[in-house]
Formats: sequence, C-alpha cells, structure tokens
Amino acid sequence: MEKGLCKPQGEEPWRVLEFYSGIGGMRYSLERGGVNAKIVEAFDINNIANDVYEHNFGHRPYQGNIQSLTAADLDRYRAHAWVLSPPCQPYTRQGLQKHSGDARALSFLKILELMKHTLHPPLMLFVENVVGFETSDTHEQMIEILSKTGFVTQEFILSPVQFGVPYSRPRYFCLVMKDAGMSLNSGLMQGLFVGSDAKRKPALFQKQHFNNQLLSTLSPLFGHEDDTLTDEHDQSEIWDKLLQSCEPVERFLEFKNAINPLETNSSYVDTLTITTDASGELDNHERDRSDGNSWDQFSVPLSLIERWGSAMETIDIVYPDSKRCCCFTKSYYRYVKGTGSLLATGQSRNDKAASLEEQCLRYFTPREVANLHSFPKDFHFPQHVNLRQRYALLGNSLSVAVVAPLLTYLFTQPSEL
Repeated sequence: MEKGLCKPQGEEPWRVLEFYSGIGGMRYSLERGGVNAKIVEAFDINNIANDVYEHNFGHRPYQGNIQSLTAADLDRYRAHAWVLSPPCQPYTRQGLQKHSGDARALSFLKILELMKHTLHPPLMLFVENVVGFETSDTHEQMIEILSKTGFVTQEFILSPVQFGVPYSRPRYFCLVMKDAGMSLNSGLMQGLFVGSDAKRKPALFQKQHFNNQLLSTLSPLFGHEDDTLTDEHDQSEIWDKLLQSCEPVERFLEFKNAINPLETNSSYVDTLTITTDASGELDNHERDRSDGNSWDQFSVPLSLIERWGSAMETIDIVYPDSKRCCCFTKSYYRYVKGTGSLLATGQSRNDKAASLEEQCLRYFTPREVANLHSFPKDFHFPQHVNLRQRYALLGNSLSVAVVAPLLTYLFTQPSEL
C-alpha cells in the first residue's frame, strides 16, 4: 500500500467523529496510519478517560449521554467518517452475553438508528469490538442497518501478533463504506458532499473483492497473497511462525533489566507517579501499597502465591525473551487469573525447577501495557489517575499497531479514482 494515498493533495482533511473515545487509541491510530483527518468531536461518558484524553490531546471529549444525541446534532458536524469502539461487555465470554439486551449495547444501536435519519450521513465507519461480537444479534442488526442504508463492509478478526507485537489480543473490526454504485443524487447520498468536499469522489475499498466478507488475513492491507488461517492444521503452524516473528517481550519493558529497575530503557521509560485511592489500597492482595513511587508495588506478594498454591500454575507467566503474552483486561492487578500475564524476572524459562517464589513474579507496569498496545512514547497519564484506573483504562483500549493499518486501508482510495 502506497503511503500517503490517504492524504489526497488539495483536499481538506477527513472530518471524523470519534465515539467511545476512551484514552485516545483511535486518534493515535489515525495519526500513526498517516490519515489526513481532523477529529471534529470525541464522545465518552467516562470522566477519568476524558481527563487522560484531554491531558494528551488538549481537547476534552463530549461527556453527555450518547443516547441523548439527535440526528440534527450529528448533522452539524458534517463528518465524513464515524469511528466507534462501543462497550464490549455484552459480548465477552466472561459476561452474561446478553448482546442487544444489555443496556450497554443501547447507545451503539441508537447511533446506527440515527444514521438513517441524518441529512449528512457518514461516508465511512470503523467499528472495533471483542471477538464474539460478530456472532451477536447486535452485529446482525448492525449489518441489516448498514445494508439498508447503502453501505458495504469488510470485516476482520486480527491480533497484534500478526503485526509483530508479542501480544495475544484478537479483536473484531468492521470497515464500512458507502456503496459507490449508488447514485450521488439518491436520497441516501443527498448532501453528503458540500462546499470544498463537492470535488470528493465516492469512496471505494481498494480490494473490493473482499466486500461483505469476514477475514483473518492481512492481504487486503498490504497487497500480498496471504493464506493465513486456512484450516485447523495450518492454523497451528502459521500461528507458531507468527509468534516466532514477533519481537521479544523485553523490547516493550520499561527497564532494560527486568530485575533491576534502576537501569532504565530510555525508549520506553515513563514517570511512575502513582497515587492511591481513598482507602490507600491498590489491589485485593492483602498488601500495603501506599508508597506511590515504590517499584515494589508491581511485585506479586509471596502471600498471594501461597494462597493460590498449585492454582498459580494456571496463571500465564512470561519471560523477557517470550514472544507472546496474554491480553490485559480492565481487571488486571486487581485479580490474577484470566486478566493478563505476569512477568518472571528472577529465573530463566529453562529452569523448570525454579519455584514461583524464585521466579520473582511481577505485574507489567501501566507503561509496559501501553507499549504492548503500541501507544506512542509521548502518551502519559495525568498524575491524579491512580494505578487501578490506569490498568482499567488500558484494558478497555485498543491496539494501535492493528488499528492504524486498518484505518489507512479504509481511508486510502484506489489509485484509478
């Protein structure tokens, strides 16, 4: 894919509405993808997430209830694209899987309904969610609305591992584009191009033969043939190759020496100024972590290891030279099992006789989790955001390494246009 095609000469930036903006992962992805875009408004109901967004971008997202928006409200922005990362809880394996019956799904469905009534509908949409969304009735309703309003889709399930990042976080993505076969004079397209945008041509996917398909391949993004994940036997072999091609975890750590935090890695170091919550507790592990600047706050206490006993063997433990770690959820650091990997800093992975105590287990720091999400080095948390909140916000965020090329692909027009 030719870099820069998504920055057409002589045209104004794409006007983008960013729904469920969180801590800015989608905006960072637009920047990393080289998309000539202007965020005309961001929306998020979480005031702490908005503090972080404002701290990094100098703009505070709209904090009202998205369900209170009207079609006229959205028309005022005259946005070319809507990017959305709606709540994932209705579709997670650990949740109740109520799908559209979950109250947290209502705002997303409301936005889709509003689109049918706007005078200036978006030309493109981008939706991110957890794996499982694609089998939900919310997805079914989304596809029905998009089809009836003249859109085509290309859907993906991709993981950072496919982009060389040692982070297993598969996610669902839906790229949506107005069907260019529709007449510009039709009611659905009326008013879409106004003013300086009148010269803009209808958008087309670069690889139109992938329209209305669900893919797990990078082929549309980079133009090469890719037989990724073709059958069950090949999946295992290809996945092994992908893992071997990943950077080691140590490249994403905050310190060169995982044992000695005083030896910093200037590529990733971030100021660790952590504040506690009102109770002074930072987790449920029966430990006092009131010293906000203590490296010890990231170590897994012996009392926790003893309490879990043999069940600790079910915890995902990785090493600095590992080529994979598990997905970090918003409950990381509060709970151990199923919330993300722990880092062994005391022994080699080859020393199978080493006890859990000898492995000197610790949590990944928030900066390290941000690195694995491929957030830029200049991303920071405001000092008043405590440790639990940092992990929760990162757990709800997205992988910039995955989303950036998807957005580049979405916003890049075929060269013959």
